[in-house]
Amino acid sequence: MVDKKVITLDSDFINQVKKEIRPHWGELGWVTYKRTYARWLDDKNRSENWDETVKRVIEGNINLDPRLNHPTPQIIKELTNEAQQLFKLVYGLSATPSGRNLWISGTDYQKRNGDSLNNCWFIAIRPQKYGDSHISPDYLKKDQRAVSMPFSFTFDQLMKGGGVGFSVVDSNINQIPTVNQEVELSVVIDKNSKSYAPSLEKGAIDLDEWKKEHEKDQDYVYYKLPDTREGWVLANARLIDMHFNATNPENKKKLVLDISNIRPYGAKIHGFGGTASGPMPLVEMFFDINQVLNNRAGKNLTAVDATDICNLIGKTVVAGNVRRSAELALGSSDNQDFIKMKQDQDKEKLYHHRWASNNSVAINSKFKDYDPIADGILHNGEPGVVNLELSRNYGRIVDGYQPGIDNEVEGTNPCGEISLSNGEPCNLFEVFPFIAEKQGWDLKEAFALAARYTKRVTFSHYDWEVSRNAINKNRRIGVSMSGIQDWLLNDLGHRVVIGFKDAEDPATGEKIKKAIYDPKGIKVVDQLYQAVVGADRKYSQELHCNPSIKHTTVKPSGTVAKLAGVSEGMHFHYSGYLIQRIRFQESDPLLPALRACGYHTEPDIYTEHTIVVDFPIKAANADSKNFASAGTVSIAEQFATQAFLQTYWSDNAVSCTVTFQDNESKQIAPLLHQYRHTIKSTSLLPYYGGSLKQAPKQPISKDIYLERKKQITGDVEAFFEAENDDVKGLELVDQSDCASGACPIK
Repeated sequence: MVDKKVITLDSDFINQVKKEIRPHWGELGWVTYKRTYARWLDDKNRSENWDETVKRVIEGNINLDPRLNHPTPQIIKELTNEAQQLFKLVYGLSATPSGRNLWISGTDYQKRNGDSLNNCWFIAIRPQKYGDSHISPDYLKKDQRAVSMPFSFTFDQLMKGGGVGFSVVDSNINQIPTVNQEVELSVVIDKNSKSYAPSLEKGAIDLDEWKKEHEKDQDYVYYKLPDTREGWVLANARLIDMHFNATNPENKKKLVLDISNIRPYGAKIHGFGGTASGPMPLVEMFFDINQVLNNRAGKNLTAVDATDICNLIGKTVVAGNVRRSAELALGSSDNQDFIKMKQDQDKEKLYHHRWASNNSVAINSKFKDYDPIADGILHNGEPGVVNLELSRNYGRIVDGYQPGIDNEVEGTNPCGEISLSNGEPCNLFEVFPFIAEKQGWDLKEAFALAARYTKRVTFSHYDWEVSRNAINKNRRIGVSMSGIQDWLLNDLGHRVVIGFKDAEDPATGEKIKKAIYDPKGIKVVDQLYQAVVGADRKYSQELHCNPSIKHTTVKPSGTVAKLAGVSEGMHFHYSGYLIQRIRFQESDPLLPALRACGYHTEPDIYTEHTIVVDFPIKAANADSKNFASAGTVSIAEQFATQAFLQTYWSDNAVSCTVTFQDNESKQIAPLLHQYRHTIKSTSLLPYYGGSLKQAPKQPISKDIYLERKKQITGDVEAFFEAENDDVKGLELVDQSDCASGACPIK
């Protein structure tokens, strides 16, 4: 057997690049990187430097090329050259993989868990088989459909740090059989466990006492949870499946879950990182989910029930030390109970668990009843809308109707930029064209490298059979661009929407304002799209795999955009000048460096043991007469900009959170209707303008910005490195891979 060849980047090459290229750090860039993506190096007793992170990430990716199992010298030469080009691209911050890749790629965890390179997933909530998956309950046959499966998939992916979109549309929920019986649940714990007392407070009972009381009772199922992610998932699966006769082979009505072996609060989690929550959140989740199911004994689960179960899982994962637990629930557009499940009468449930998902409704282009949706958005920021018909039958809108081009699409990831089939993940890489042009890149080459990077990710080993099937068939990739507003304004001299003209809706005859786009803007994004598709076609031939079913997207960005200091995804800067507030744990070793360099810090008024740091930020092109911010650009132009990108760039979808002023709220329903044939998914939020105390973003004047900048007199990176070589840092409290905070990074 021939050992697989491994491509590496040698130190001479990296040292030369460091002399030639300077990373384009944004004003928050290095601080964000150091606290978010720099992994701890035990052998050096410090965290990574940027060149070490990029080396790890690129090597982790390039070695996914399956040809390296039996390589020719030519393949080794070509891939080594490609790795070097990718290193230059990412090191200079002209582009980056997703935050997940920055954190995981090239680690041992990646090798054990191929799923870990993908940010987000989608699953349909209906009975499904586990098949040949790494998690498969032993009481089920491999091909047996079980109600628990999509909930297990959701639980597993959330615990691995991914976000999950899930569909509770009526056609899925109606496939769930009647809940046959109530289950009597007992959670037991040994008194020697360090979690004994706090677990009793959550409803667990003493193991020895339970044994005494049930010495002669054998009418129960007993499961002792191993101290693993899989153990948590399997326990929850058993709990769910016992409520249904078809998946309760012992025909038992009592379940005993023994949590004695679960590591206590604060214990280290090896591999993925972080510290354990202890079993207490899990105990609470078991009882809560059992109650949802018991309440439906003799009846059928509803879309609200299924969403509640997913939200209860998400709440537990957050407590389990994955900082984000991003979920998007997709329901039927005529299911009023689902649409209203977060409104006033359910405040108790909202605060308890329903906050754990963003909720959207599935529509098609014939849908007309946008007024209730607009009212919900106005009062609650939800629901968003997802047009599955467009996703199934269109790539880019300019390429026209292509029946069934993506016919198995059922939903989307939590941020809405990738339409997905059952079990499928999003697979992202973004280029910052504004920065790439500054650094002398041919944009077509940069986007081609991005396409090849994402293609290799599809050759990871995936844990779930349903995912492997979808990925092997679709090979879906999501090459994104970010800093779009900076780039177009710089290259065109103005924004891409150059005006509006009077027109009529072709179906209804209603008067509308049709956007006029800059022809140069259309041409340049079209050329970059063709570069991505061409690179994918060529690489697919080399790898003897299917071409990607779709290729391009616009992700919301967020933390990654902060690295390079560009506008987030397609969004306009929040303001030309602003205070960006970042929250740190009070023990974070970066705080002394920030204070020493003149940054304003103060205690967080909302959360104990947390410090807020003010960062004065200037947007690129802030002084241009054609600059617009989220606080000044109209709702109509934001819709038109999203439509431009969906028409000429993205064959997947475009993530966009449209911001609106109070006086624009009446335009929401008409604009949603106007763009029903163009926009695949969107969401809306009111523009607060930093009116909240210690708001994350507060618009300021240029004079205040300059005054704040004068107060900053030191180099945070230099101060930190001098004082903290042996300090293991903590994470930022409120960073995410997405502008909205929806998607996790780790």
